[in-house]
Amino acid sequence: MSWQREVDEIEQRRRWAEEMGGTERVTRQRDRGYLNIRERITGMVDANSFREVGKLSGGGAYQDGKVAGVKPAPYVMGLAKIDGRPVAIGGEDTTVGGGTFQGGMRRKGGQGGFVDDLALEYKIPLVRLIDGFGGSAGTAKLKGYSVLPGHSLNPKQIFVELLGQVPVVGAVLGVAAGGPAGRAVMSHFSVMVKKQSQIFASGPAVVERGLGESATKEELGGHRIAVDRAGTVHNAVDSEEEAFETIRRFLSYMPPNIWKLPPLTACDDPVDRCEEALLDIVPRDRRQPYDMRKLISLVVDRDSMFEIQPTYGRAAITVLARLNGRVVGIIANNPMVGGAVDAKAARKQTHFVDLCDTFHIPIIFFADVPGFAIGTQAESEAVLVEGMRLQYAQMQATVPITSVIIRRCFGMAGAAMTDYNGLDFKIAWPSAEWGSLPVEGGVAAAFRREIANSPDPAKRTRELEDEMREYSSPFLTAEAFGVEDIIDPRETRPYLCQFVDAMGERLEQGLGPKLKSGVRP
Repeated sequence: MSWQREVDEIEQRRRWAEEMGGTERVTRQRDRGYLNIRERITGMVDANSFREVGKLSGGGAYQDGKVAGVKPAPYVMGLAKIDGRPVAIGGEDTTVGGGTFQGGMRRKGGQGGFVDDLALEYKIPLVRLIDGFGGSAGTAKLKGYSVLPGHSLNPKQIFVELLGQVPVVGAVLGVAAGGPAGRAVMSHFSVMVKKQSQIFASGPAVVERGLGESATKEELGGHRIAVDRAGTVHNAVDSEEEAFETIRRFLSYMPPNIWKLPPLTACDDPVDRCEEALLDIVPRDRRQPYDMRKLISLVVDRDSMFEIQPTYGRAAITVLARLNGRVVGIIANNPMVGGAVDAKAARKQTHFVDLCDTFHIPIIFFADVPGFAIGTQAESEAVLVEGMRLQYAQMQATVPITSVIIRRCFGMAGAAMTDYNGLDFKIAWPSAEWGSLPVEGGVAAAFRREIANSPDPAKRTRELEDEMREYSSPFLTAEAFGVEDIIDPRETRPYLCQFVDAMGERLEQGLGPKLKSGVRP
């Protein structure tokens, strides 16, 4: 006896699922300029690679014992490939109940969702396409009681395990509030769409009711707040399609899990390439800025730079890149905005150090830092706390770290750009200078009484500064082997490529989870 009748019903139920919330709601979504969840998944993954899981889940309507229709669950998820590598992927279907799940059965996505379990159990990256408000006050009416948030609501929470084992990416493609907003933050990398996406703890209606404060969605959580000012989301792009491409690029630097090394790619950029422009990119006038991003681009493999949080904590630059096809993480100071590390720049660097250490990506510092930011604003923003958290994170890092001192490297902020636990390998350009304090401020502090008691304080200050500069030559430190090498700036690429190539065995030994005990300041 054939099972054709049941198979026909499977196909019918799949067609109902593909209708999502119905033609009217799908059209409304498209007219607003938003893709629906199925279009998003199709745009994100390799062609014909998506295998949906749970397509038949939802609420059925029956007549005379036969199914007459099914309202699909407001989440679409499954297994797919990105650039030929398996990923778990899912997202809210806002055409069905605004993407809010109110049922009591096992969830497909969201808190305690199957898609999270799939990524963790199979040790593959997780991509969340986020667009939803999370919980609803209507859930209590549906259940007949109010559910206590947390473990009693979703007994299995694996955020910590996921972030410690596989790459997790969050794309905010519409409004993210409550649980969906939290999941966007609980990721290694996140992206949102300018003027289309917003993220916040609670939306305008709740804010107005609770605080009497009137604000639009964009004012509460648009990209200027979430990306540029708060750093809640890492990067902002102009379209959903650009968001998909950004995610693909990020994942191209990541291993599938912590038991593997990042992918080694073919490189046609000569290892021995020495760029003449590096010889004069740093001005002799120490007060004059220069383009650190251009400097980095002249050293790493061509077109391999992927910057994370370019508009947040702008005193620091955090970049994934490649040297001879091998993935590296680069942390650099930004002399275009002074280079002093403020609280936001320190927080940004801390996240990046954790990211690189978790996924076995060696770190290269390009240092030009006068120190931590100073002044009342810097202190009120807790620059010392964030700076010490950065040092703590770096002290716990176990990946190889190399420091390239480009120009300035002073104080505690300078110390945060050297290796604490490993080889402590430092190379410098001839433009480099270092110490506890820059000569100017250091002289004023160390010789305060002598300067004050001199007949001509300004003249004595200049004399002392000239005297101290005699000791600041990087060649004197090199003679004492206090810095391992001073190199021609043009040699930076071949020098680093050789050492990054040699790190392979060391990185292999560090595969797997890393215990990080203690309490950050």
